[in-house]
Amino acid sequence: MNLEEYFLPYQNRWLDDESPIKIWEKSRRIGATYVQSYEDVMDCVRDKGYDVWFSSADESAAREYIAYCEQWTKFLKIAAKKQGKIVVFSDENIKAFVIEFANGRKIHALSSNPKSFRSKGGKVVLDEFAHHDNQDALWAAAKPCITWGYPLRILSTHNGQNCRYFKFINQIKQGKKNWSLHTTPIQLAVDEGLVDKIYDRPTTGQERQEWLEEQKNNCFDEYTWQQEYCCEAVDEATAFLPYELIATCETENLYQELAELTGDIYVGMDIGRKKDLSIIWVIEKLGLVNYTRMVKILEKTEFRIQEEILENILKHRHLRRCCIDATGLGMQLAEGARQKFGKYRVEPITFTNRVKEDLAYNLRTHFEDKTIYIPNEHDIREDLHSVRRVATTAGNIRFDVEKSDANGHADRFWALALALHAAQAKPWPIHIATRNRRKSIDMTRGLYDGIDFDNW
Repeated sequence: MNLEEYFLPYQNRWLDDESPIKIWEKSRRIGATYVQSYEDVMDCVRDKGYDVWFSSADESAAREYIAYCEQWTKFLKIAAKKQGKIVVFSDENIKAFVIEFANGRKIHALSSNPKSFRSKGGKVVLDEFAHHDNQDALWAAAKPCITWGYPLRILSTHNGQNCRYFKFINQIKQGKKNWSLHTTPIQLAVDEGLVDKIYDRPTTGQERQEWLEEQKNNCFDEYTWQQEYCCEAVDEATAFLPYELIATCETENLYQELAELTGDIYVGMDIGRKKDLSIIWVIEKLGLVNYTRMVKILEKTEFRIQEEILENILKHRHLRRCCIDATGLGMQLAEGARQKFGKYRVEPITFTNRVKEDLAYNLRTHFEDKTIYIPNEHDIREDLHSVRRVATTAGNIRFDVEKSDANGHADRFWALALALHAAQAKPWPIHIATRNRRKSIDMTRGLYDGIDFDNW
C-alpha cells in the first residue's frame, strides 16, 4: 500500500512522526482520527509490545473510531476479531469496544470516564481531548499508562483557553515541553488536497475557495469557525457578552417601518466616518421590554447625509429620547441635533472610560434580564461579542475590541448601549403644579359687575 498516494500530506507527516508524545492541533473533519486508527492497527499488527487504549469525548466518537479500525483490518486483510462492547473495569462497570488481533494485541475504545485508564498500561490515544468533561482527571489517570515508554497521542480541536489542552499547546510553542506538535487548520488541509479527496477529483482554486466559504457560512458564528476549523483558541471567558447570553435575546421579525410604531421610541447613534461605521439603533419600548426596530448602517457616509437620516427619525411623534456619541467626529452632529430638537430629546454623550463602563454594564443587564430583543444576524452577534473587558495595571477598567474592516469597531455594541441608556432616562423633567381653585375665583370676583352684556 502506497501511503503517500492514499493519505494526504498532513496525514503522512503524522504517520512519519514516531515521537513518543505527539499532539495534533487540528481542524474538524480532516481525517485525523481516521489516520490515527491506521497507525494504531499497524502498531498492534507489528506487535510493538503494547495494547492501545483510545478515549474520545463521547461514545459515538468511540464507535466511529472502532469502525475505522475494523475497516482497516478488512482492507489490509488482517486477522482480527471484533469482541464488541465488553467490561474492562468491573468495579465501575466500565465498558469498551474491543478488537483483538491474532497475536493477542487489542485496541480498546473507551468512554471518557477517567477511571477507564486506571490500572492500564500501553499506548494512549486521547481524541478531542479539549472537549472531555474533566481533562485534569483524565490526564491524571491516563498519563501513568505510558510510564514504561509507551507512546501517547493527543488529537483535538480547540475549546477555549481555560483548559489543559490549550496549556499543553502553549507550553510546546514556548519550548517548555519537548513534545511533537502538528498544526493543521482547514485552509492547510484544503491546500493539501482535502476537497479533491471529498469530490474524488482534482478541483479548481475557485471550487476550493467556495467550499471553504460554505463551511464558514454554515458555522453559527466566527467563534465556532476559529476554534473548530482554524486552530485558534478563543478566550470566551474575556468576552463581555458571551455568545450564550447574546443568543437568549435573539429573535426573528423585529424590524418594522417607523410609521407603524406606536410605542415609545428611543435611539442611540455611534458615529464614524471613514474607518468606523455610523450606526443608528432604534428601539421601541413596550412595557419593560425593548424591541429593536431598526439598525441603520452608514458606511463612509457624508455627515450631511447622516444628519438628514437622523433627523427623519427624530421627527417621529413617538420619539422620546436620543443619545448620540459626541466624542470627536460626532460632536458637531450631536450639538446640531440637540439645538434643533431640544435638550430633553437629544443628549450628546462624550465617551470616557467611566461613561463606557456605565453604558456597557447597563447593556449587559438588559441581556441578563431579557429586556432587550435583537435581530438574529451574524454581524450584530459578532459585534456585540467582540467587546472585551480589560483591567489595566493601574486598576482601571477598559473596554477593548479588535478592529475589523468589515464590522467596524464594536459600533453596533455602542449604538445599542446608547439607545438603552436613552430608554432608561426620563425624557424631560416633570413639574407638577396644582391650581388654587378658590383663589382663582376670588381674583375674578366682581370683575364684570355693572356691565350690560345685553347691549355689549
